Amino acid sequence: MNNIHFIDSKIVDFQRLHELILSEKKLKLSNEAIEKIENCRNYLDQKIKSDSFPIYGINTGFGSLCNVKIDKNNLQQLQENLVMSHACGTGSEVPKHIVKLMLFLKIQSLSYGHSGVQLKTVERLIEFYNNNIIPVIYTQGSLGASGDLAPLAHLALPLIGKGEVHYDNERISGEELQHIFSWDKIELKSKEGLALLNGTQFMTAYGVSLILKSFKLSYLADLIGALSLEAFDGRISPFNKLIHQIRPHNGQLKTAERISEFLNGSELIEQYKEHVQDPYSFRCMPQVHGASKDALEYCKKTFLTEINSVTDNPNIFSETDEIISGGNFHGQPLAIAFDFLSIAMAELGSISERRTFQLVSGLRSLPPFLVKNPGLNSGFMIPQYTAASIVSQNKQLATPASIDSIVSSNGQEDHVSMGANSATKAKQLVDNIETILSIELFNASQALYFRLPVKTSPFLESFLKMYRSEVPFIENDIVLSTEIKKTVTFIQDLTIDTEELF
Repeated sequence: MNNIHFIDSKIVDFQRLHELILSEKKLKLSNEAIEKIENCRNYLDQKIKSDSFPIYGINTGFGSLCNVKIDKNNLQQLQENLVMSHACGTGSEVPKHIVKLMLFLKIQSLSYGHSGVQLKTVERLIEFYNNNIIPVIYTQGSLGASGDLAPLAHLALPLIGKGEVHYDNERISGEELQHIFSWDKIELKSKEGLALLNGTQFMTAYGVSLILKSFKLSYLADLIGALSLEAFDGRISPFNKLIHQIRPHNGQLKTAERISEFLNGSELIEQYKEHVQDPYSFRCMPQVHGASKDALEYCKKTFLTEINSVTDNPNIFSETDEIISGGNFHGQPLAIAFDFLSIAMAELGSISERRTFQLVSGLRSLPPFLVKNPGLNSGFMIPQYTAASIVSQNKQLATPASIDSIVSSNGQEDHVSMGANSATKAKQLVDNIETILSIELFNASQALYFRLPVKTSPFLESFLKMYRSEVPFIENDIVLSTEIKKTVTFIQDLTIDTEELF
C-alpha cells in the first residue's frame, strides 16, 4: 500500500504532489471516489431518460451551437465527434512530465463526482498513468477559456483508439496501444467528451511544475547570492533581523534569515571591510528576493485551489437534482498567476545578472573577468553577456498574456484568458532563470578561489565542494559553454527538502 496513492477527497498539496512525482507511486481510486463517480453517472443516465429538456453539452451542440438539440440515439457519436474535432493542437510537444501531471489532475477532478463520467473512463486514465502511457499533446491551441480544449482533446484521443502516445520508449498510435493492452475503446456516453475536454488541466499541470521549480530556484537564488556576497567581500549588516522587523514582509524576513543562516561561521563575512556599503544587488537581496517569494506564495495558493477543483462544464449536483452550466473552465485566475510568477521570477534573474556583472568588474581585489592572466585570457567576460541577453529576453517573456483576449466560437466565447500562452511562456522564462543562476554560481565559485585561504561558512563550503567536483577552477580560457551546461545539470540534479522550499 505504501506504493499507492489513493484518489480521494483529501486536499492535494504541493508536498504531496512533490512526493508523488519523485516516488512514482501508482494511482488507485478510493471507495469514496468510486461511489461519487458512479452516483453521478447513474443520476445523469436517469435524468436523460426522464427529461426531454435540452441540457447544454449533454443533448445539445457545443459553443455557439448550444441551441442545437441532439437526438438521444446520437449522444455517443456527439461526444466522440467532440473529441476528434477539438484535437487541433500544433507547435512543439508538451514535455512528458507535464502530460503525466495532466493525467493526474484530470483524474483528480473527475473523481469528485460532479462531471458525469463513467467509472471505466476514469479507470482507463489511471491505467495510462500507472503504465507511463503519455499521450502526445501540443503546446499551441488553447485559449485558456473553455478549459484547455485542444490539449485535453489530445489527452482523450487514446481513450477512443485515436491519437498517439509515448509508451515503452516508442511513439505509437492509439490503435496500437489498444492492441498491446487488449483494450476495447471507451464508448463515450453523454457528457463524457465534454467532461474530458473542459477543464484547466493543461494550465494547471504547467502551474504545478513551475511552482515546484520556482520555489527551488528561489531557494537557490538565496544560496548562490550568498556565495556571490562572499566572493565580493560583502557585508552582513543588511541581513540583520532588526531592519527587517521594522518592514516585516514575509518574503523579506525569510530571505534575510536564510542568507544569515547560510553565512553562519564564515571567515569571509567576519573579516574587516574597508567599504561601508555594498551595491543594491547584494545589499537588497532580502527586499528583492523577498518580493518574489511573496508573489510565489500567491501563485502557490491559486494553483493549490485549482488542483482541488472541478473545472469542467456543466456541473452535476445529484444531491440537489441540478445540472448547472457555468464557467469554472475559465482560466483567468491561472493566467494572472502565471503572469505574476513570470514577473517575480524575471526579477530573480535580473538581480542575479547584476551580481555576476559586479564579480567580473575587477573590483575589491578580484582580477578583471576572474582570470589570472587577463588580456591573454578573456576569462569570464562573456558568460555575463549571455546572462544579460537572457535577462533581456525575460523582459519580453514577462509581458502579461492575461490582459489579452480574442473572440472565438462565433462570439459565444467572447472573453478568453490566454492562460495557456501565459503557461508556456512562463515555462521558458523559469527555465531561463535556471541558466542565469547557473552562470552566477559559475562566477561566484571562480571568484571565491581568489579569496583563499580565507573561507566561507561550513555549509557553503560543503556546497562548493560538491559543485567543484563537477566544475573546477578555470586557469586559462576554455569553451565555457560546456561548463555552463554542467552547472545547469548540477542545479537540476540537486534535491532540496520540501520543508526548506515551502
